[in-house]
Amino acid sequence: MDLHFGDSRPTDEERAAVDALLGPPESSWEGADRSDADLRWARGGREARDRRDLLLPGLHAINDRVGWISDGALGYLCRRLTVPPAEAYGVATFYALFSVRPRPATVLHVCTDLACAAAGAPELCAGTEERLGPGSGVSVQRSPCLGLCERAPAALAVKAGDPVRTAVSAPATVGDAVLAASAPDSAPEEPPAESAVPQAGQDGLMLLHRVGVVDPASLDDYRAHGGYTALRRAFELGPAGVIREVTDSGLVGRGGAAFPTGRKWQATASQPDHPHYLVCNADESEPGTFKDRVLMEGDPYALVEAMTIAGYATGAHRGHLYLRGEYPRALHRLEHAIAQARARGLLGDDVLGQGYAFDIEIRRGAGAYICGEETALFNSIEGYRGEPRSKPPFPVEKGLFGKPTVENNVETLVNVLPILTLGAPAYAAIGTGRSTGPKLFCVSGTVERPGVYELPFGATLGELLTLAGVRDGLRAVLLGGAAGGFVRADELDIPLTFEGTREAGTTLGSGVVMAFDGSVPLPRLLLRIAEFFRDESCGQCVPCRVGTVRQEEALHRIAERTGAAAAGDIALLREVGRAMRDASICGLGQTAWNAVESAIDRLGAYE
Repeated sequence: MDLHFGDSRPTDEERAAVDALLGPPESSWEGADRSDADLRWARGGREARDRRDLLLPGLHAINDRVGWISDGALGYLCRRLTVPPAEAYGVATFYALFSVRPRPATVLHVCTDLACAAAGAPELCAGTEERLGPGSGVSVQRSPCLGLCERAPAALAVKAGDPVRTAVSAPATVGDAVLAASAPDSAPEEPPAESAVPQAGQDGLMLLHRVGVVDPASLDDYRAHGGYTALRRAFELGPAGVIREVTDSGLVGRGGAAFPTGRKWQATASQPDHPHYLVCNADESEPGTFKDRVLMEGDPYALVEAMTIAGYATGAHRGHLYLRGEYPRALHRLEHAIAQARARGLLGDDVLGQGYAFDIEIRRGAGAYICGEETALFNSIEGYRGEPRSKPPFPVEKGLFGKPTVENNVETLVNVLPILTLGAPAYAAIGTGRSTGPKLFCVSGTVERPGVYELPFGATLGELLTLAGVRDGLRAVLLGGAAGGFVRADELDIPLTFEGTREAGTTLGSGVVMAFDGSVPLPRLLLRIAEFFRDESCGQCVPCRVGTVRQEEALHRIAERTGAAAAGDIALLREVGRAMRDASICGLGQTAWNAVESAIDRLGAYE
């Protein structure tokens, strides 16, 4: 099949951005300026097609250097990778952080999601848009959650160039946000990661005990505080022994699905097909979630060590760390940690002299909530649109690149370290019988001390909110983020376990706890949740693609009506919600109605 390209040509800057990633082109077929080359035959076509997974990094390279992706730049990247331009255009337009239309080199992303909306995001947006009008050289974009909920409202400035420069303003004022966008290098430095951990330095912490205690840039400091003890223990136990410890500990996934981690590892390790892959899902895009960001910024070597253990146990020699694009500081910390570990023999061809080869590659997301779903994440890494795959086959059989793959999020992996250092029985003794170990909770909203809290499973919602300093006038608590459910202020005795929240008719999810008092209009929050799901639906299946639109439309109508008229739309919402829950391909559509349903039934949102 011939690939057809347009007449647009890349600029020198765009060409340089692609070549910096892929190396210089070797023939006119790949875009080299050689008039004597015959374009009717290809050199290295198979090799180029095998690099399809570099499409997303290539789009990042262009967007980072120029600020947007032109037809000429996209065409040049497609030539280099032998990717049909129509397919690449579909990928480029899938992600919120990319633009295929001209825009200023500097983009200011202002979060308008739940925590920021409650903290004054509408006023922040209006103020920055007024100050940074046409001619300012800055594009202001209203953004979904930036993962900075403990410092709401938040803004992220990205200035394209070589290198790309970023600045975070949180909690943001109009003046601070304008400064971050106008002069990223002059913006105030972000507070340290431990500022998001109110318990930092306290005794008894297992997952957060190094945050604020060790220098996140120092491998020596990490090792002086117990680092790499777990990996040495893993080599003593062997792959089967590690899986047995993880299984006996009762560890389940911390991303919301709560699938037993040991079973997933065993299923992957036992597959005869090779190679095996490990994927760390660090694309926490659920509104209200920021725990993985704090771990990666405050204790990056812990994740590197945990990924190495997981790879060893499951027979994987390469790990892909899929990091959400809105986390520039986490990216820098992890790049440094991986480089240091590689230089010191803790990654590479012979880890710790044990004859085991393992390395980690970071892949940046580009603003797509759906890529938190594991199979959508695989498609994204492979250079396709981040759309979920139908199951079976399951990832442990055919995952990344069609090979057996184990996928875990950051918190799940970091839990493996205390399991191996303490032993499975000691770990399993923490928490409850069916929810073992410690759990991280992201608390934000109307509390005095928002941040990441570590508690054993079984603590109650009231105990957590007491630690965070819940304010008077609490009206509702959202558990599990936008895909979760609301509970009333008189239901704070709910135990924070997977089974406890399920019995209470709600969900624990990934550990989001957002508190709201009467000053936050509930209908506005529900409308923002509906807007979020409409925007983030990948559009692959009809129930979700159409249902999220109908849900938002109905909530708009309800906001303008009362009585019998509103009752009709509430009935429609229930019908649409059931259809999405029953027939959507993935969890996005299946949970898009949860928060609205709980607000109607538990809080009487429209009475």
